Amino acid sequence: MILICFGTRPEWLKIKPLLKTMSRDQYKLLFTGQHFDLLRDVDVDYSINIQNHANRLDQLISDCLLQFPGDGFDSVLVQGDTASAFACAVAAFHRQKKIYYLEAGLRSYNLRHPYPEEGYRQMISRLADINLCPTELSKENLEKEKVSGICYVVGNTVLDNLVEYKSRCEYQNKVLVTMHRRENHHLMNRWFEKINTLAQQHPDLEFILPIHPNPNVKQFQDLLTHVNVVDPLPYNELLDILVVSKLVITDSGGLQEEGTFLNKKIIVCRQTTERPEGISTGHLHICQRPGMLQDMFQDINNNHTINSPCPYGDGYSSKKIKDIICQ
Repeated sequence: MILICFGTRPEWLKIKPLLKTMSRDQYKLLFTGQHFDLLRDVDVDYSINIQNHANRLDQLISDCLLQFPGDGFDSVLVQGDTASAFACAVAAFHRQKKIYYLEAGLRSYNLRHPYPEEGYRQMISRLADINLCPTELSKENLEKEKVSGICYVVGNTVLDNLVEYKSRCEYQNKVLVTMHRRENHHLMNRWFEKINTLAQQHPDLEFILPIHPNPNVKQFQDLLTHVNVVDPLPYNELLDILVVSKLVITDSGGLQEEGTFLNKKIIVCRQTTERPEGISTGHLHICQRPGMLQDMFQDINNNHTINSPCPYGDGYSSKKIKDIICQ
């Protein structure tokens, strides 16, 4: 019996395809409490009750450690780079449970970009018995770090959700924009001003931005006077926009993979990326400062089409992972 941990919508999207390949008596689910609306659709076996605290990260880690279940499973699977994934890996380590790490080996090797995710990734892979790597590069990263766990290249499970969308791809006059990451909070007003200027200069394009609920993001939404700002979208509605977008502007990690799979060029508004494979294929373009955005957008807008293989997986990762777990 394996305990599969999740608490955010991105985590759920990456474990959901795996759960579809398994029978319910093969796993239990632990919900770590961040995006509570997920429980409307998911039946879980255990839940973490996150308390209110001035330091959200401290509280997440503390509550996951103190409330982590102790019995009824032999191994634990964590996914990605959240504080709760790190805490659940530590709790499993303390209980001497076998640890599977899904999406292992992504690296920027800069602890401040992305912060705090890069640190959590490095620490989880040190504890994991089985590292499930999305790419050869991520496996090579772990081998260079001499982690003790076994490493497999399996692709990224989030792409398993997109196979049916692949044939629907086209380039309409839409630009999908998402901005939310913690390391951009102090620059969010400048990013939004530059994005709004682009929308004003390109009235032929519809800039669509699902606003993130974090107050550090929402406080600046009034700057987006020429952008179609919408409430956070269900995943299928976001994909409906992505599949017809001309290009993407984002600081998200997941959209780098999803957009690449659907052959979109993506402006990544970050200092660096832990998914550099998409740079060499021509999908990802790193925009380190708001002042770089206008020229980069102009270049990509004039040459937006691309048809290169996706380096992050083929859309059939879950079956490979299930076979590894069952072994």
